[in-house]
Amino acid sequence: MINPVLFKGNDGLWHCVWTLNEQDGVIAHAASADLVNWKRQSYPTVMPGGNCHGIEVSNFPNKERSPNDYFVTWVNDKKGEKRVYCATTTDFKTFSPVRRGDDEGSRWNQRICHTVLDGFYAGTAHKVSWDVIDNLIKAQQVAAHRSRLFGETTKEDPIRFASLKPVEATLTVDASESKTISDLLIGIFFEDINYAADGGLYAELIQNRGFEYDLTDKQGRDQTWDHYKAWTLKGDKATFTIDTITPLHPNNKHYAKLEINQPGAALLNEGFNGIPLKNGDKYYFSLFSRMLDGKGGRLTIRLVDGNGNICASSSINASSAKWKKQEIVLTSKATAHDAKLEIIPEFAGTVALDMISLFPQKTFKGRRNGLRPDLAQVLADMNPRFVRFPGGCVAHGNGLENIYHWKNTIGSLEARKPQRNLWNYHQTAGLGYFEYFQFCEDIGAEPVPVVAAGVPCQNSSCGGNGQQGGIPMCQMGDYVQDILDLIEWANGDTKTKWGKLRAEAGHPKPFNLKYIGVGNEDLITDIFEERFTMIYNAVKEKHPEITVIGTVGPFSEGTDYVEGWDIATKLGVPMVDEHYYQPPGWFIYNQDYYDKYDRNKSKVYLGEYAAHLPGRPVNIETALAEALYLTTVERNGDVVAMTSYAPLLAKEGFTQWNPDLIYFNNTEVKPTVGYYVQQLYGLNSGDTYLSGRLNVATDREEVRKRIATSVVRDSKTNEVIIKMVNLLPVSVKSAVKLDHINLPETTASVALLTGKPDDKTAKPVTSTMTISNEFTYEMPAYSFVVIRAQAQ
Repeated sequence: MINPVLFKGNDGLWHCVWTLNEQDGVIAHAASADLVNWKRQSYPTVMPGGNCHGIEVSNFPNKERSPNDYFVTWVNDKKGEKRVYCATTTDFKTFSPVRRGDDEGSRWNQRICHTVLDGFYAGTAHKVSWDVIDNLIKAQQVAAHRSRLFGETTKEDPIRFASLKPVEATLTVDASESKTISDLLIGIFFEDINYAADGGLYAELIQNRGFEYDLTDKQGRDQTWDHYKAWTLKGDKATFTIDTITPLHPNNKHYAKLEINQPGAALLNEGFNGIPLKNGDKYYFSLFSRMLDGKGGRLTIRLVDGNGNICASSSINASSAKWKKQEIVLTSKATAHDAKLEIIPEFAGTVALDMISLFPQKTFKGRRNGLRPDLAQVLADMNPRFVRFPGGCVAHGNGLENIYHWKNTIGSLEARKPQRNLWNYHQTAGLGYFEYFQFCEDIGAEPVPVVAAGVPCQNSSCGGNGQQGGIPMCQMGDYVQDILDLIEWANGDTKTKWGKLRAEAGHPKPFNLKYIGVGNEDLITDIFEERFTMIYNAVKEKHPEITVIGTVGPFSEGTDYVEGWDIATKLGVPMVDEHYYQPPGWFIYNQDYYDKYDRNKSKVYLGEYAAHLPGRPVNIETALAEALYLTTVERNGDVVAMTSYAPLLAKEGFTQWNPDLIYFNNTEVKPTVGYYVQQLYGLNSGDTYLSGRLNVATDREEVRKRIATSVVRDSKTNEVIIKMVNLLPVSVKSAVKLDHINLPETTASVALLTGKPDDKTAKPVTSTMTISNEFTYEMPAYSFVVIRAQAQ
């Protein structure tokens, strides 16, 4: 927001107009009745090719303007000029034709300079009634109170609970008062952030295998990030260059060209900071080659560790004058963490190489072009009921040209179209839509693909003015068809165009897609609504069996949340995607958040959430805050249909976001404390919520708010699952009474997660205990327990 102008319009509303950025001819606008709650923003382009600085607005009528007209002026200083332009508008969405105004000195200079507290500011000043000031003061007081409340952490517990003794609580469950809840509550959200895909879940071991890395991937900030990244030439009497004259495929324009004057040089790839190898394991090596000059000959392929020891070696022949793929299997005779690939031409001549790949045979479920088995297994071990992919911000991209298009990620690897990752690295698209759907099927999870709502990320740094642009409406028909094609690709039979392509890829049976997300925490503007509505109506008409998941912005309140919900209600969108990252105190004091939701409106997918402390650790405190909140989600499982923590994966040393659920490096997987909370909920889900009443023997709200319970039943097994969370520094002696449940004395399984608040390594400990319809359990300080028993 640059140089805002605030004024009260003839319609009684407060209007704020500001310069969006330095380069675009856009005027930004929003309106409010009370200066606290603001309506959606608009970003009309009034001066293509120019910019709009020092915007001023007059709403005084004269002989040339009606009482409803606003006269807007601004300065354009692009292309070396500094001239005044003007136009009129009634709604700040459409404007009259722009014309040249008087010189800058003739403007009325709405802004004044004044000292406010300890600063000197330029802005607009207004004389208003006390009611306006009083409302602003009260809004600030409420915000300050909430900030203090939500800012509570366990660091203050020694003072806050200095005199607190072990607490007694009684949980009374009445199974006769039950309700059906979603059986999809716990899932996972995969986004290609923190190197989660290439160099992570995707098992490819060669970095920049297609030579498509580009300076623009990192927006020019890293001069080493180019087509040569991860590749070097060792030896002399040979040269290594990148060419584009005769590419393997138009979607992969770059390839390596080796000119060998005399054998002896080697082309090396370092992998993703080293290639991990295991003794005895087999690896598929493949490449495309083409002789550009000479007859060719043998290419020796070696895997060499950091000490120069050869771990594996074989050879292939490069002699074809056309692009030809060849594959061999390499068996490693040693374990290494820092190996490199060496390609050694044993001939003189010029050879082109592309799509150079090294893939472990041991992938998850043995899939070719598959997933790293240890990472994939850790995800499967959560028992997720769905997988949202390929990301949030990644899906709608950085500018229109960076929107993620699913069609670019299917088919042969050389035909897929790599692109810049919004998180400032590269996407090969090797982990594409086929692999995502296959993974969902392999772990028994519902696939939930997310597509852009016709607008890019609101924080786009390229491609015009970000989300405020949007796919031109003349192109939206094609974009909508792409989404319909996705549904046909996933669900169509082999006689359909896209179903046939799926079958040819190796999956003749439909994937049985049921859900599709449209949009990701978007800024809710008129441009968004127009495009979202077009997509939603088309899917609803062509595929009423598909549940469309809308979006209501990146926060748990505010303009985008309100406007997004209004659109969902108006259109009858069956589910909306909510996102919020909050401090632990927010989760403690908002346990009634979904209690108040209208059961007749859209269902909720809580698609991104996490508890954030200063410094962004994942520890017992954050994990228990999430566990506590999930008890309320289960209680509201009739309106909250799905949840997923975010982000999911992060490679050590390559993170763009913290905290994350699972950290990893090339050889290790390191689940966090938060992971075990998600896993305990995933493994102990139910489909029926049993009404419970928790009585805590204290009148201190801050104590009662830190104890939470949930009881569900799994109708498939007729097991009763009791979850209890204690976020207090003292134990809680709980008496549990289970009414209207046939539970004779039986052995129950117990999983307990506990530790000090800053403990980052705690893991659940399992045991058993004997329970019946009435039993007691003492929850340790700072703990989460799951008790599971078979009912009769």
